[in-house]
Amino acid sequence: MVWGKVAGKSCGERKSGINILYRKVSAISLAVALGYALSPLSAEAQSYRFTSVQVEGNQRIQTSTVVAYTGIERGQTVSAGELNDAYQRILDSGVFETVEIVPRGSTLVIKVTEFPTINQISFEGNRRLKDDALSDIVESAPRRVFSPSQAERDAALIAEAYSVQGRLASRVTPRIIRRSNNRVDLVFEISEGDTIEVERVSFTGNRVYSDRRLRRVLETKQAGLLRTFIRSDTLIEDRLEFDKQVLRDFYLSRGYVDFRVNSANAEVTQERDAVFLVVDVTEGQQFRFGNITVTSEMPEADADLFSSTLKIRSGVVYSPALVENAIDRMEGLAVRNEIDFLRVEPRVTRNERDLTLDIEFVLTRGPRVFVERIDIEGNTTTLDRVIRQQFRSVEGDPFNPRSIRNSAERIRALGFFATADVETREGSSSDQVIVDVDVEEQPTGSLNLGGAYSITDGFGVSVGLSENNFLGRGQRLSFNIATATESDSYVLGFTEPFLLGRELKFDLDLGLNETDSSFSEYKTKRVFFRPALTFNTGEDSSLQVRYTWDKDEMLFDDDDTNQNLAGPVIRSEIAQGEQTASAFGVTYRYDSRLTGLDPNAGFLVEVGADYAGLGGDSEYIKATTKLVAQRRIWNEEVTIRATVEAGAFQWQGGGNSRTIDRFVLTPSVIRGFEPGGIGPRDQSTGGPNGPYNDFLGGNYYAVARFDAEFPLGLPEELGLRGALFYDVGGLWGLQDVDISDSNRIVGNQQSFRHVVGFSLLWTTGFGPLRFNFSKALKKEDFDEEQAFDLTLQARF
Repeated sequence: MVWGKVAGKSCGERKSGINILYRKVSAISLAVALGYALSPLSAEAQSYRFTSVQVEGNQRIQTSTVVAYTGIERGQTVSAGELNDAYQRILDSGVFETVEIVPRGSTLVIKVTEFPTINQISFEGNRRLKDDALSDIVESAPRRVFSPSQAERDAALIAEAYSVQGRLASRVTPRIIRRSNNRVDLVFEISEGDTIEVERVSFTGNRVYSDRRLRRVLETKQAGLLRTFIRSDTLIEDRLEFDKQVLRDFYLSRGYVDFRVNSANAEVTQERDAVFLVVDVTEGQQFRFGNITVTSEMPEADADLFSSTLKIRSGVVYSPALVENAIDRMEGLAVRNEIDFLRVEPRVTRNERDLTLDIEFVLTRGPRVFVERIDIEGNTTTLDRVIRQQFRSVEGDPFNPRSIRNSAERIRALGFFATADVETREGSSSDQVIVDVDVEEQPTGSLNLGGAYSITDGFGVSVGLSENNFLGRGQRLSFNIATATESDSYVLGFTEPFLLGRELKFDLDLGLNETDSSFSEYKTKRVFFRPALTFNTGEDSSLQVRYTWDKDEMLFDDDDTNQNLAGPVIRSEIAQGEQTASAFGVTYRYDSRLTGLDPNAGFLVEVGADYAGLGGDSEYIKATTKLVAQRRIWNEEVTIRATVEAGAFQWQGGGNSRTIDRFVLTPSVIRGFEPGGIGPRDQSTGGPNGPYNDFLGGNYYAVARFDAEFPLGLPEELGLRGALFYDVGGLWGLQDVDISDSNRIVGNQQSFRHVVGFSLLWTTGFGPLRFNFSKALKKEDFDEEQAFDLTLQARF
C-alpha cells in the first residue's frame, strides 16, 4: 500500500516562459492511491507493525520531526486507517509539497518533497498601488517556507485592496520562478483593471423623498462630467455600508422610526465598466413628539427643575438627537447641582393612532462607580493634556457612560487621529472604572492651493500652510497668501482652543492687505494686529471679545496722473496719510442651523460693535447686525433663505473719516451693482474728463436678500441648480465729511434699490461656481450697475 496526495493548490509556476502546475506525483503513486480508494474494505482489514521508520527527501526538516508528525511509535500495531491519519498529519504540517507513505515489511518508508523557501517577492503590473504598500498587505515573506494556499490568500488580499479603490475587475495571480537550492521567487501578476463607476443610483420604496434628494445624502455619487477627477463615483463596499447608515440617520432625524434599508444591490453593466446601484428602502410613517414628561425616582432630584431644561415640545417631528440633547442637559444640570450618579432613562410610548411618541424622562440613580484613571496610549506627538481636555470627567469623578461617549466623539472630531478608541474596564475594585484611550496619530499639517475669480477682484490664487496640532499642543498655526489682480492679502494666524485649560479660544491674526482697484483712483495698504477671545454662552451661542490695531492709508498710484482723476473729497482723505486705529470690539453669535429642533430650518443672529479710540488717530463707533433664516421645503427639494444686514458708523474724533473707514457695499452684500456702485458719490465739477465720480462709502446701510434655490430637472451628475433672488438695500450718510459748497455730493440721503435676478449654481470638483444675472428694478441715476457676476472659489 502507498498513501500519497498532492499538497499544492492553484499557484502556478513560471519557468522559461511556460506555466506548469506546481505539483509532482508519480503515476505509480497515483495508481496505488486509486487502488486503495477502490478497495476500502480490504485496506481496513490490514494491520501493520513497524520496527523502524525511514524518511526520504527531507532536507530542512529533521527526520525525528517527520516521525513525530506521524504519531506512530516503533513496535506499535496500526491499521490502514491509522496510517492514513498519519499521512494526513504530515500533510497538515504545511511544510511538504508531496507526501507518500510506503509500508515495506517492518519498515515504514515516508517519502516527502519539501516546499521551497521564498527567495524574494515581487509585484508586476501595479501602478495605482506601490510595491511598499503591497508588501505591507501580503503575509508571505522572504526566507520563509512557500505555501500555495498562503499565496492565494495574499492574492485575495491584494485584490481586496484594489476593490477598496473601486477596481472590482482587478485580478491577481501568484506565480513562482524556481531557483537553485530549493528556492523560488514569488511573483504576483496584477491586472488592475479600470475603476467601476456608479452609472446610476436609484431607490425603490421611497414615497416621501425623491431619488434626487436621497442621492444628496449619500457619500457615493453618480458618475459625472468630472469623473476623471472625482473618486466618489466609484463603487466601494465600505462606503456603501456607510451610506446605509447615513440613510438611516437621515430618516430617523425626520421622525421615520420604522425606516430600514432592505437591500443595496449593484448590477454590473454588460461592459463590466460600471454598475447600477439600486437601494430598496421602507420609509414607514413619520412620528412626532407626544407628551413630554419628567419623573424622578430620586428624592434629591426635583422633576420640575429638570423639566425646565427641556426644549422639546409636543408636535415637533421626532428625532433621536433631540432626545440625546435633552438627556445631556439634564445630566449636566445634575452635575452642577452636585447630584451624583443620576441617570436619565427615556421611556417611549408609541401611539399608532395619532402617530406620536410619548417620552417619559425618568431620573434614576445609576450604579455608584467612579473614574479611577484615564489611560492614554498611541500619542507620540500629541500631549496627553490635549486629549484630556476633551473629557468632562477627571479621576475621582462619578462615572457617566454618556459623558465618556461624548468625550470620545470630541476626540475624533479634533482631526488629529486616524483612529481613536475609547473603552472602559473594571479598575482596582468593582466600583472603579479605568478609561482606556487608544489613538493612532495622522498628519495634521496641510498645504492648500486654490484659485478664485470674481468681477470685484479679478483672477487670483491662494496658498495656505497650516498645522492644526502645532508641537502636539492642539494649537493651530497658519499662513495664508491670497493674490488677485486687484488685491493681495498675507495673514499669519494662531489659535489656542483651550486657553489656560478652559473652554476659551484665543485667536491672534497678523496681516497685510493691499488693494489697487480699478473701481477707484487710489490704492490702499493696511497692516493689522488682532487678538480675540471666544467662549460659549450656551449650546448655540458664543461671545467674542477682541482688540484690533491697524495702520492704513490711502495712496495714489505711482503714476501721478491719477491725482487729477480723484475728486476733492478723495484727495483730502489721501492727504491725511497714515492713520492708526486702536479698537475694542465684541460680537455675539447665535446659530441654530446645526443643533435646532428642526433639521430643515434654522436661523443665525450676529450682532457686533467696535469702538476705536483707545489710542491711535481714529475715534469712532461701528456696529453691525446680521440675521439669516433658512428652510428647506417641498420635501427638501427647495431651499429658501432670507438675510437681513445693517450697519451704523459714527465718527467721534477730530478731523474727518475716510472712505476706507465707512461702509462700502460689494456684490456679496447687494447684487446687481459694482463694488461701491451705490451710496454717496463725489460728482464735483472740474475733472479732466468732466465731473468726478468717486464713491465715498456711507455711515449707514441696510440690506435684505431673499433667495430660493431649486433643482433644474437636469441630470444630477451635472451638478447644476438654479436660484431666484430679490435684493433690496441702500447706503447713505456722510455727516462727518468736510464738504465745501463747491463740491457736489449725491446719494447722501436714504434711498433703497430693488434688484431681481437668476443664479446658476454649478457644483464642480474644483469648487462651486455661481453665475448671477440681475436687473435693477429701482435705482438712482448715478448708480453703477453690474448685470452679470461670476464667482469661483476652488481648492485643490
